[in-house]
Amino acid sequence: MSTVTAPRPDEKQAVGGVLARLGATMAGRAKWVFGAWLIVLIGFGAAAPSVFSSLAGAGWQANGSESVQTRELAQEHFGGNASSAVQVVVHSEDAAVDSPQMQAVLGEVTDVFTGDDRFGEIIPPQPGMTISPDGHTGILIAGAGTDPDGMVSAVDDVKGELTALSGDGIEVYPTGASALWSDFNKANHDAMIQAELMSWPITLGIMVLAFGSLVAAGLPLLLTLAGLVASAGGLVLLNMVTPISVWAMNFALMFALALGIDYALFMVARFRGALAESGNARAAVAEAMDTAGKAVLLSGLTVLVSLSAVLVVPAPAVRTMAVGIMLAVVFVLLATMTLLPAVLGKLGGKVNAAALPWAKHPKARSPRFAKWGALLHRRPWWFAAGSLAILVALAVPVFGLKVAMPSISVVPEDAPVRQGYEVVQQQLGEGAPGMLQIVAPAGEADATATAAAGTDRIAMVTPPMPSSDGSDYVMLQAMPDVDPSDPAMAGIVDDLRGAVPEGAVVGGAPAENLDLQQALNDYFPLVVGVILVLGFLLLLFALRAPLIALVGTVVSLLSTAAAFGVARLIFQEGFGSDLLGFEPQGFLDGWGPVFFFAMIFAIAMDYTVFLLSTAKEHYEKTGDAATAMIDGLAYSGRVIAAAAVVMVAVFFTFALADPLPPKEMGIILGTAVLLDAVLVRLVLLPVTLRLAGRAAWWSPRWLDKVLPKISFSHG
Repeated sequence: MSTVTAPRPDEKQAVGGVLARLGATMAGRAKWVFGAWLIVLIGFGAAAPSVFSSLAGAGWQANGSESVQTRELAQEHFGGNASSAVQVVVHSEDAAVDSPQMQAVLGEVTDVFTGDDRFGEIIPPQPGMTISPDGHTGILIAGAGTDPDGMVSAVDDVKGELTALSGDGIEVYPTGASALWSDFNKANHDAMIQAELMSWPITLGIMVLAFGSLVAAGLPLLLTLAGLVASAGGLVLLNMVTPISVWAMNFALMFALALGIDYALFMVARFRGALAESGNARAAVAEAMDTAGKAVLLSGLTVLVSLSAVLVVPAPAVRTMAVGIMLAVVFVLLATMTLLPAVLGKLGGKVNAAALPWAKHPKARSPRFAKWGALLHRRPWWFAAGSLAILVALAVPVFGLKVAMPSISVVPEDAPVRQGYEVVQQQLGEGAPGMLQIVAPAGEADATATAAAGTDRIAMVTPPMPSSDGSDYVMLQAMPDVDPSDPAMAGIVDDLRGAVPEGAVVGGAPAENLDLQQALNDYFPLVVGVILVLGFLLLLFALRAPLIALVGTVVSLLSTAAAFGVARLIFQEGFGSDLLGFEPQGFLDGWGPVFFFAMIFAIAMDYTVFLLSTAKEHYEKTGDAATAMIDGLAYSGRVIAAAAVVMVAVFFTFALADPLPPKEMGIILGTAVLLDAVLVRLVLLPVTLRLAGRAAWWSPRWLDKVLPKISFSHG
């Protein structure tokens, strides 16, 4: 007679959809999951330590622009004397360029470049061109023998050797676009790492307070660490196929930390609530995946869609920054869907271990946020008017926002490239660091020189220089009478391009910056449109409710506009600059609107998905719009608030960085998250649910037939 043994509680099959079954499987086969992730982390981790030394340094250009065409012609036909060439400033208060001491130093500078095929032709200082009127400053040019990314890497390798030649009253400074990006990237990399190191203990402290348990608080950081290691290694491997900007890893570090914590918070909070009710770890994992897991997956897809819109911008650095974040999001999402369920299933009740003495294990439903939801339900118009008034007031300044590519002031004052830049300006003229290059057919040499010399605000034009390879081209250098970052430079470049003969092209570092800025401006409306449309479609697909999907998408614009309004007041007008420790440029860095919009929208939709998916879950259970609105806040409000606090803390640590770009990023993103979480997701969006009532969840029959049915309730 055979005996039938009842299955143990942790062996019961999960009830629910695909994600519930996936979660139960991950929890039931934790050892296999841990083994697979160990292999992944060892494989990618082996490449991860070289991420910052391997990735590219430049890519800040508008592909296909006239300035890029000029640089390519200069590099091919003029010994590499392009905008990416290295300019070495040699200066002495006492000795002249033709003195034995200065000539000896120039010889040593030449020796640094000789034999390195990354550098092209070496052009010594030329009278009337690269020697100052008083004869005490000369600029030696080492041509570009490789692409701009390779030139930045080359400068990284030799700039220490070059600056070490200073002494005995002679100063040596590597300058030029490649040296600028070298120092710029280093300063920003150091600042980003410092901010990351500062944010981790702050984040852990906030997580401990949010969860009341050291074990539960550590899970989001574990998840984030796994995603970071995998994405760092992935970027190194991807860089072997196509150059990836080092900024990609900087942003990936920050975004993986922020989103990893967001996702883990939502999942762990839901798991703990389900575990308290059922006492079965595997069933609790299945429920968390079937509910919170769907929201996390939708959020991750929304983030990826938002960032993918940035790929339409024809600027390699901007594209690869988006790729870096997308790669980090993919790995964090994979870890959330596989590694986290396995860890939770293995831990079970131990997830609450190492609890703080005063901590109580919170229930899934927060009484405080339930009361808040009830208050919003009773006074919707007052709260709607108040939140809208604040957001609109902060957004109004955005209409006067100015953008431009970074000026020399974003580099630390003691950086060699900035010191050399200032010496060149003092000795050769205000516009000398930003010489414009003109490449023209040899037959148009005289006409080009005449047209350039007659252009307004061009202080000097060098004689046409024949190509070094015998091709039918000449090159001229035109010096503007303004600083390269002066707003007037755009008009000067346009006038010069309009004046020279049709076959001539105008480039140089200032023109490359202007062309890139123009491309960013041109593509910004397209990026915004693509992000809004795709974000709406994803919400519509998940919620099957056109009205609330539209509202959830559109209200993200309010917090974004308000954040950029604050950015104008701080970075353009200089409010609080002394307190924050920076020198205002009079504009926001040009890549900010395109890139930060995508990032802010992605984060905002993160909170939108958490709130609306929870509200939809309770609407599906009860059919009552008021209950859905209040319970949506009661079950997700605490997680949204905790995640927002962590994100704001992470982002605002970057505001303490010395270089301006990380400071801009930290303040803009931190402000956006603060405004979005407090005023939009915890006030305006719930109030909209209240005012819309059942209409918020209405869907026409034809749409119901087209869209697949996605339920956020478990069972």
